[in-house]
Amino acid sequence: MKKLIVAVLLSLISTPLRAQAPNATALEQMKKLDFLVGQWKGEGWVQYGPGQRVTVAATESVQRRLGGEVLLVEGIGRNKIENEKSELTGHDAIALMFFDTRTGTFRFQAHRARGTSVDTELKVTPGGFEWGFQDERAGTLRFTMKLTEKGEWLEIGEMSRDGKTWQKFVETRLERVK
Repeated sequence: MKKLIVAVLLSLISTPLRAQAPNATALEQMKKLDFLVGQWKGEGWVQYGPGQRVTVAATESVQRRLGGEVLLVEGIGRNKIENEKSELTGHDAIALMFFDTRTGTFRFQAHRARGTSVDTELKVTPGGFEWGFQDERAGTLRFTMKLTEKGEWLEIGEMSRDGKTWQKFVETRLERVK
């Protein structure tokens, strides 16, 4: 009995000492998103309703986490108020991008400052990505990001109530600053 207790204690002590091996499949897949890593800054616009287009100063910070198996994305959008020097935060969010080896798909988990979140599939495209979700008020929302020929981060947000007709409601163009 003493030997069993000693063996269990030794296994409990040694378990944290063993390094967790990185997931080779996830690391290989995540290389497809390496182009995102860095600091991005630029401008865009958001259409809140008819005649309610607002200019936005935007930043995105993308960092590798968990040995490169996850990307942490932090985005801030500050609405520029006409005829004023101040700005109002209109978008404040973080997201995780990762490859789920169980399903063989990329995932996108985003959380906004106002308490909303989304967990959806991320479609990785050459030099970009796409993701979307259902919104009870707007219908289907989809976001498409791609690098332009100049190396800019161009992201378009569109909505559709019928899944056929799409209306652009956001556009952001960022340059890498780091």
